[in-house]
Amino acid sequence: MTREEINELLHSTETSRIERTISTSDMDKFQEAICAFSNDMSNSRQNGYLIIGAKDNGELSGLRVDDNLFKKISGIRSDGNILPIPMMTCERYEMEGGDILIVEVQPSFSTPVRYRGRTFIRIGPRRDIATLDEERILTEKRMSNMATFDASPCYTATIDDVYVDIIKNEYIPKAVNAEELENDTRSIEQQMAALGLYDMVSNCPTNACIVLFGKNPKRFLYGAYLQYVRFSGLDRGSEIDNEKPFYDCLAKMMPQLESFIDFGVIKTRPIAVSTLREKNQSNYPADALRELILNACMHRDYQSNMPTRFYQYADRIEIMNPGGLYGKARPENFPEVNDYRNPIIAQALKIMGYVNMFNRGVSRVRNMMAENGSKEPTFNVDKITAFEVISYSAIKHTDLQEEKNNFPKMFPKIFPKIFDRLIPDYFQFGDKEKIETILNYLAEPKSAKELADIMSCSVRTVKDKYLDKMLKAEVVVMTMPDKPTSKCQKYKLNIE
Repeated sequence: MTREEINELLHSTETSRIERTISTSDMDKFQEAICAFSNDMSNSRQNGYLIIGAKDNGELSGLRVDDNLFKKISGIRSDGNILPIPMMTCERYEMEGGDILIVEVQPSFSTPVRYRGRTFIRIGPRRDIATLDEERILTEKRMSNMATFDASPCYTATIDDVYVDIIKNEYIPKAVNAEELENDTRSIEQQMAALGLYDMVSNCPTNACIVLFGKNPKRFLYGAYLQYVRFSGLDRGSEIDNEKPFYDCLAKMMPQLESFIDFGVIKTRPIAVSTLREKNQSNYPADALRELILNACMHRDYQSNMPTRFYQYADRIEIMNPGGLYGKARPENFPEVNDYRNPIIAQALKIMGYVNMFNRGVSRVRNMMAENGSKEPTFNVDKITAFEVISYSAIKHTDLQEEKNNFPKMFPKIFPKIFDRLIPDYFQFGDKEKIETILNYLAEPKSAKELADIMSCSVRTVKDKYLDKMLKAEVVVMTMPDKPTSKCQKYKLNIE
């Protein structure tokens, strides 16, 4: 601190930021002042100064600061009387009229700060005890200072590490009123910052932005991906039928997961409801699985290196995400009370239409499972560091195995590999049963005309809607690749 700055502190009017005293032994007074400066009730966000060795009018008292006094004042920081521990420095200055000891106190981010259980604040130049309402304001200030992890900057990332085109062309138009957006002349970084996706101070995207729109989230947040594994049996010791990690950001992953659940997980069969009427029953209701996966991705702890687990067994599906119940949610009040570990991510998923944020997810899943004839799912909330949901198949695994054996022998083995090639964005299916029918019949070479007769549609429809895309994905091949327009052309599964 320069001489000019010291003189300004000495001769300015005592305010909420400055207190002068000639006492050297009134420790209560010193600690109450430091506590009050830490609370920064006026929210000036400026440091406070306790000046020992100066009168109220700024004149020096002729104090000589020895080592004992210096150590005694410096020890206030860690003697345990002021909690949380204040952020302060203590310096001795030799002046013409005597020494002064200046204690510089930074505003605390963890208010209210208390001295021996009491909260002191500055009301102008006066020090006083905070009222209940003032304590509430200090508590709310602390909460506003505690940014959630998804709101924190991802320091090693840059704007080039996110899909700005998706944010600009797809997300912002949904999040902001069209008229307001039309008059918005701010930069894309400023627009993203208004939505919690960019940190202007650190000049980098937030963690929420990386999770939602990052080009490679796993590069910055190692556990930010979903791991799907399908086991052939009832436990992890059984053979693995299929394994697929989903590494994309949530904006790209969610459509892929929806297609994957529809075509890679859900199995449907007809069941009799009366002598003359049947209805379709699925092993799992697709919307229920979708809800559970969304909740796992939305509520998980992205500071953990553990991926979101999506494990399918012969009789059940287990979904586990790192991070147990959060905030106000407790085992005794679940699912009536919820809280958001990642509020920006949750809000973005709501804007994109994936969740409703009305705390209805668990109830909806239970209702859908019951309507499907499934056993009620199990929500394991006792794990401290993880949250687990177990969903039970409505179709016995022995029945599924019997249906599986009715397919061509090689088909069950190659289907996972085939489906992985169908998952890219350019391939979108709308009818699961038709896709399964085509893949089943193409176990043996078939012409487009034969497939059209099977599907009860035109040859052009079969080619445009299915075969051309399957060829592009290398799921099927031509029997006469050198003569693509031949009348004798047939198609078959690419099993290599």
